[in-house]
Amino acid sequence: MRKNQQSQSCCDTCVNYVYDEDYECYCCEMNLDEDEMARFMADSMRDCPYYQLDNEYLVVRHQM
Repeated sequence: MRKNQQSQSCCDTCVNYVYDEDYECYCCEMNLDEDEMARFMADSMRDCPYYQLDNEYLVVRHQM
């Protein structure tokens, strides 16, 4: 799933949303099936079931 958005969305803070140097844009690393992709593209899927907050401070706090 490739997204090239200017406004901030929940994808922008997701750990699965990474920069792909080959495509030169940010892409979601999750492999969605056809039904999930159709729901996502139709904007009927408000909350992504694969969303994980990219918060490195939680990782550091857990390691201490």
